Amino acid sequence: MKRPATSRAALRLRLLWALAAVLLLASACGGDDSDSSPTAAPATDSAPAAEAPSETQAPTTTTETAAAETADESEEAAETVEETDDTEPAPAEPAYRYQRIVSISPTGTEILFAIGAGDRVVAVDEFSYYPSEAPVTDLSGWQPNVEAIASYDPDLVVMGSDGDIEANLESLGIAVLSIDAPATFDELYAQIAQFGDATEQADEAVALISEMRSEIAALIDAAPDASGLTYYHELTDGLYSVTSSTFIGQVYSLFGLDNIADPADSDGSSYGYPQLSDEYIVDADPDLIFLADTLCCGQNAETVAARPGWDLLSAVQNGRVVELNDDIVSRWGPRLVEFIAAISDAVVSIGAAS
Repeated sequence: MKRPATSRAALRLRLLWALAAVLLLASACGGDDSDSSPTAAPATDSAPAAEAPSETQAPTTTTETAAAETADESEEAAETVEETDDTEPAPAEPAYRYQRIVSISPTGTEILFAIGAGDRVVAVDEFSYYPSEAPVTDLSGWQPNVEAIASYDPDLVVMGSDGDIEANLESLGIAVLSIDAPATFDELYAQIAQFGDATEQADEAVALISEMRSEIAALIDAAPDASGLTYYHELTDGLYSVTSSTFIGQVYSLFGLDNIADPADSDGSSYGYPQLSDEYIVDADPDLIFLADTLCCGQNAETVAARPGWDLLSAVQNGRVVELNDDIVSRWGPRLVEFIAAISDAVVSIGAAS
């Protein structure tokens, strides 16, 4: 199984999850490409079910002797059927290898339901509240507990990479499918395909990937070239942002937008998630502001305009502050299309106003 990355990559991942934790924990009060494969579960051999005896058809006759013989044969057939009914049927072989899935990854949960494996999900973590039918529990995604997870008797667990937890679950005979934030769109699609292979929903996964590709392409085509326009993406009201090196930053790059946060992390010391300042943002004067802290931190166009000096920003004065759903932006599953649609709409509105 895949183990956690080391050095800079590990620090980067921890920073991403730390920021996401702030968003999701606060959101709960207000309101993850892995190349690992799940551990194979041992196959169960099932004995074939006993065949029911065929009915005995009595010959047609008008004689009393024939009638008596027919009655005797009917009694024997009835006794045979009765004996057969007393036979304990052999258990049916499971339709899928993994019948009881536990997900402690909100993105993993969304993917499982999107590819049709949701009916086998028996428990999800406290933040996996989408879709609405997900069986939410108090399982923690930030501090996974092996005993708590095992209490749901899963045969497959979906979770972020954690070597120790994975090893402990596998020692109990529980397969683990690790899910980490992708770096590219190709990694995202490969991750969805991996979920399809693991859950034997490969065709559904391929269909989902095809649908996402098609919808994203249509949204990009619908928007004018935004080259030359700048944007600021806000992760938290502490002014943490993202650079173009992150997956979120690559989403904006699809439209040709320029990221004002890139110079703030030119050496990569913030691993793509620099903390900016009011002065920095006011000086950069972005054409668009995207708020991904509306749920966690209660931010909106009005609160942004009330910040010192922000009322002078072009984005504020021109009504180009876009309020996003934190959950959709922080997850990279099927609802990624909704995030891209919000960007497309914003770029289209600028083009229409030009």
